[in-house]
Parts: sequence; structure tokens; C-alpha cells
Amino acid sequence: MTHAADVVGTDAARPADRARQTPILQINILVPMAIALGSLLAGAIYTWFAGEDVNWDWQNYHEYNVWAVINGRYGIDALPAGFQAYFNPTVYFPVYYLRHLLPPPYGLMIIGAVHGLNLLLIYFLVRVLLREAATASAIGAAILIAAVGPMTLSEVGTSFSDILAALPIVAGCILILSANGSHHGRYILAGLLIGAAVGLKLTNVVYALGAAAAVLVAARPLLATLCLGVGGLIGALATGGAWGLMLWREMGNPIFPLFNAVFQSKELVPMNIMDWQFMPRGLLDALAYPFYWLVGDNRSSEYPFRDARFAVAMVLIVLGIGRSLIARATIFSRRDVQFLLFFAVSYATWLALFAIQRYAIVLELLCAPLIVLLIARCMAAMPGAQSGRISAVPANSMMVATALCVALWSQPGDWFRRPWSDPYNPTISKLLEQPALYFLLDKPLAYVAPLLPPQSRFYQIADIAMPIMPDGEFDRRIRTALNNPLPGGAWELHTRGKPIRETLLERYGLRVDASRPCVEIEGAQLGTTIEACPLAARER
Repeated sequence: MTHAADVVGTDAARPADRARQTPILQINILVPMAIALGSLLAGAIYTWFAGEDVNWDWQNYHEYNVWAVINGRYGIDALPAGFQAYFNPTVYFPVYYLRHLLPPPYGLMIIGAVHGLNLLLIYFLVRVLLREAATASAIGAAILIAAVGPMTLSEVGTSFSDILAALPIVAGCILILSANGSHHGRYILAGLLIGAAVGLKLTNVVYALGAAAAVLVAARPLLATLCLGVGGLIGALATGGAWGLMLWREMGNPIFPLFNAVFQSKELVPMNIMDWQFMPRGLLDALAYPFYWLVGDNRSSEYPFRDARFAVAMVLIVLGIGRSLIARATIFSRRDVQFLLFFAVSYATWLALFAIQRYAIVLELLCAPLIVLLIARCMAAMPGAQSGRISAVPANSMMVATALCVALWSQPGDWFRRPWSDPYNPTISKLLEQPALYFLLDKPLAYVAPLLPPQSRFYQIADIAMPIMPDGEFDRRIRTALNNPLPGGAWELHTRGKPIRETLLERYGLRVDASRPCVEIEGAQLGTTIEACPLAARER
């Protein structure tokens, strides 16, 4: 008598084996494909419902910087976007072209779909962390938590680079965790991706430090660190090298205007521009930040939001460490420790450097698999789990319940949008049809530059962080233009409701010409108006 087990591995068994394996293979391919499609659709549909992005940074420099590169404006204008005019514009090119080449809302819906792919990466990250324990409940819970991140949602379909740069950073994290100490090519590729994100936006350096901490506990840390560093250097140079070289050549500072106390460009006082307004006031205050966000205290952001994920993650980390001490055995694998280090070092560095909530979108996304991982490890370490008396049901139920609570409690931020029924397309007065000199007396106003005659020139003279240096390149540029007036004359631009800062014009011998009317330009944000008032020479 032959048992079924006896034929396993024989030719007679192979057709049946293939019949059983094919659906599994198909499922393994179809699941990520379905999640990818769902992520793309989710991002596009959310953008369609949210409306047209007109955030402050888009008004100030996202739009202007790309337009300035395309039209050779860096040798003509004088800091229309203030000190942000010299931030690397590379990352904003896709949004610029999608926005201008396609009719609304399709361009921003495409970029929103790309942003949605962060959810697909969360799926792969959960699979890498939990391996065979990555149940449908665990994956679904992580994706749900990631999808409702307040800052993540606020940036979907916008020109902000934080959510776009999250794609290579999270992908780099996945590569580090999946390298398993032997696939050193993955460390190089991870470095390339994370380094590229740093080159695009320097604030992403916090995640480079997190990645460096993670590889220090790899099976072969020295080689892993070397591979990561080489890849990171190549990636950063690929995306930021050309811009940095231009800044070094033109301004004497490769990251101008940042760290000018070190590089001392003559176009800026020797100071380091830093935004301290969101920083914690001490250690206890820093530890309390996740719980501030839990109750809706938005001290790390300009606008309100509410988020429970960081508080939940912090509590679970404490429980996990406590469970490990009680059990007198580690409950975390090497891969878990690498992930925890990536997250903890990135978070601590972010908190110490700027604590600006938008810059923490990667951390916001990583909280999702972190919460799922911690629940899985804590539940597995419970008494009776080792003997198999505890099933996966309690852990799955806890993951789903936690995800639902986080999702229901979350309140996204808002960086200003317009309804698609009323996209931004202002009518420019005939009084502004001639090329002219424009003095910008507040921010953000640089986004109107592409709307005015291309021969016009734009000068920002009101940026406190980067005032025009006397007898510097920008100062000479302005004075030369005043000595060679354009047909449209000279105008000042300010936002209605703000006082006209005429004292700033005195330096250039100008005043507002009260005998002529000011002209209105519709502002990008609903309910706002930009006023252009004519200027005349001051009486001597």
C-alpha cells in the first residue's frame, strides 16, 4: 500500500505540486500589484478631492526656482524668494512640468498617484520585518496607519518634496533590512537612494544618519558602512553636486545660504540660518512631543494637526523593552534592532536639528510598520506563546484595532488648496503689460513673476533672514537696473492687508507714487490679493 507521503518528490507528484504552487505564485505576484494599483489610485483620488495645491512654499520658491532655472533668471533677479531662492530646485521640476503641461487637475493627480506609492513600500517593509508572520491583518493595519498620516495626507498631490523624497528613503531602509549582512550591493543601492534624497533636500540628512546607525549592527558592519557611505556619496553628488558646484562658483558657499558662518559668502552676513521656533525647550519637553501631537498641540507645525502614532509607538517601545527584561531574553531580532535604530536615530536627530513636522514624513510612514512589529513581538513574548498555546488571532486583532484608533483619531494638516472648479489663473491688468522693475516687500510673492512680462526684473528687499548686502552683487544689480529703467517703470508688490514698507525703498531712492493707482493681482490662496503700486523717485 502506498501512502500519499510516499509519492512526494516523485514524478507522479510533480503535476499536482505544480497545480498547488501556481495559485500561490500568482498570489505572491498579484498582491503587490493590487496594492501598487490601489496606492496609485488612492493618491490620485485624494488629490482630486483635496483640490489644487497653493501652499506657501509653492508661492515662495517651488514655482519660481524652476522657472528661474529654465529662463536664466539667476543672473537677472535678486532673491525674489528670499534665501530660499537658492535651494536646490531639482526635486520640483516634475511637479512644475506636470502642472504646466497638463490641464488641471490631471498634472497634480499624477504626482499624487506617485506619492501614493509610499503605501506600496510600507507593504514591502512589513514583509521584510515580519517575514512569515506578515499576515493580511498586519499588512492591512500598517497600510492604514501609513495612509492617514497627518503630514503625509497634507502633502499628497502638492509640490512639497518631503513626501516625494520619502520614496527613496523608505526604499533604502527596506534594502538595508533585507541585505541580511551578505548582500552588500543592497547597501550600496540603499546609500544611492538615501544619498540622492539628501542631495535633493539637505534636511533628509537625518535619515542618512539613521541608516548609518542601522548598518552598524549588521553582520559585517564595517563593510556595510563602507558600501552605504560610497553609495550615499554618489547619490548625493548625482542629485545635488551640480547645484552645489554652481553655488560654490557663484556664491562661495556650496550650500548657500546655509552655514554661511562657516563658508562666509560675501552675499550674506556670516551667520547660520536656523529655524528655532519648533525646537523643544529641554529633555522632558522633547520626550513629551508625541503626546503633544496626540492631543492636537501643533507646536512643531504652523497649522493644526492631530496624530496618535508616535505616542502609540513610544508606549509600545517601552512595553517591548520591559517585556524583554521580564522574560530575560531578547524579543527582537537583528533586523528588528536595525529598524529600531534607523527610526530612533533619525527621530532624535530630527528633533535636535529642527523639529519641523513636515520633515518627519518618513518617520510618520515608518511608524506604521514599527507599531505592527512591536505588537507582534510583544504578543509573541507573552507567557504561553513559546509553547504555541497563543494563536495569531490576538495579535492580528490588536494590530487592526490599533490601526483603526490611529486612523479615526488622526487630523491632517492643511497647507491651502483651491477647489478644482476655480483653479488659479489670474487676469493681469493692462497697466502691467510692459516690462518693469518689481520690488517685493513681503513673502511669498515670487510665484507672480512668471505671470508678468518676461523682460521684467524682480527684487526681494524685505527678507529678514537674507537682507541685500550693501555693495554686494544683488545690490549692484538693483542699482544698475534703476539706472537703465524699463518701459513699465518700477512697482512694489505686497499682500493686501499688510502695510507697505516704504522705509525699505528709501535705500534705493524710491517712494510709492500716490498720484497713480495701485493694481490688483488675484492671490493664489483664496481670499488673498496682491497689490502692485507704482514707484517714483524720492525728492532729494
